[in-house]
Amino acid sequence: GGVGYYMDKQEDKLRAQLQSTGVSVTRNGDNIILNMPGNVTFATGSSNISADFYRVLDSVALVINEFEKTYVDVIGHTDSTGSLQLNQTLSEDRASSVARYLESQKVLPQRIITKGAGPAQPIASNDKPAGRAMNRRVEIILTPIT
Repeated sequence: GGVGYYMDKQEDKLRAQLQSTGVSVTRNGDNIILNMPGNVTFATGSSNISADFYRVLDSVALVINEFEKTYVDVIGHTDSTGSLQLNQTLSEDRASSVARYLESQKVLPQRIITKGAGPAQPIASNDKPAGRAMNRRVEIILTPIT
């Protein structure tokens, strides 16, 4: 009960903060997954965070800092266009950019783990532009510290 309630409260705050931002909030058991589409987070082929996305990450950091009993996994993803090595590096760099920004907003680095998944975990087909756009994303997974 305690962990579930704690994560319920965090989920509610995130949904309120991220309404109309393009970021989806999904609950999977006690984990909360924030899916940040690449088209609003980064320019194509870049790991520099788009300036208009800082406000969204500020909102995420605010909630993460309030609910400090969670681990923060930041996972970068790409589509399958380009070489595997290029995509792997780009996904790692994007995850790192988001993590460093969260740290700049006082999220403790000890809570954050970054990973690049490259094109290995698509959520849509890479055969069409719309599918590739969906696959270019950063996910933040909040897991309770138990």
